[in-house]
Amino acid sequence: MNNILPTQQDVYTAYARIKDMVVKTPLIENHILNEICGGRVLLKPENLQRTGSFKFRGASNALMSLDDVAKAKGVIACSSGNHAQGVAEVARLIGIRAVILMPEDAPSSKISRTRRSGAEVVLYDRTTVDREVLIKEMVQERDMELIHPFNDTRVIAGQGSIAIELKEQLADLDVQPHHLLSCVGGLIGGITLGLGDHFPNITIHSCEPEGFDDYAKSLKAGKPIRNAQLSGSLCDAIITPEPGELSFAICKDILSDGLVVSDDEAMAAVKFAFEELKLVLEPG
Repeated sequence: MNNILPTQQDVYTAYARIKDMVVKTPLIENHILNEICGGRVLLKPENLQRTGSFKFRGASNALMSLDDVAKAKGVIACSSGNHAQGVAEVARLIGIRAVILMPEDAPSSKISRTRRSGAEVVLYDRTTVDREVLIKEMVQERDMELIHPFNDTRVIAGQGSIAIELKEQLADLDVQPHHLLSCVGGLIGGITLGLGDHFPNITIHSCEPEGFDDYAKSLKAGKPIRNAQLSGSLCDAIITPEPGELSFAICKDILSDGLVVSDDEAMAAVKFAFEELKLVLEPG
């Protein structure tokens, strides 16, 4: 696992490396949503990304960064589904072996799609097993390269490619954003890094499921705070035990207050997106 604090240059290098593999997702606007929110809202629908998630970006950069020795050994990852699918599909595309550790209660469709891309899936009980301990044991036993879902320099830089696209798209619209909302993990770290001081007046907010707001609590405390529980939200795709060391180091002095979303609010957003935007979203 690569755990050196990434730089903005790493984000630009990642974008150059993966731009021909990833989808440049659009920015979309809806007048009804604007009226509800009382302002102009621009959405970047990463559900239109390959494998249905921004996770494909980080997986692409991580796997395409590997040297020939690491590629020959293959990669191992842990994920409840989106990182799993991203790593598995990129591994298939570039012809290397992938082993994915997934919780037993992950959506069956995500497990099957991960296997469909050719990855070996190993299931575990996340209510009783410490994922980080188990994945370290598997890496040692199998001698494979770990691609961590959020605490990996290469993954964070790949997710940050969204920021490069955002800057170009907002410039085309002649828009200076006031707020940016993002779920946490490598995504918010990469976006924060990629934006740099390009929008000096922007405030960036972390968004997390209710009861799993480790980032919001950590920002308030000024140090990483671990969640009391590890499962029990419809937003399973973005549940993390605690803030990743790298992303938190990037974000802790830059982010504004963290925002918390209930399952009911998340499902209302899924319903709105389907009915008004014709987008199929998962709660996370």
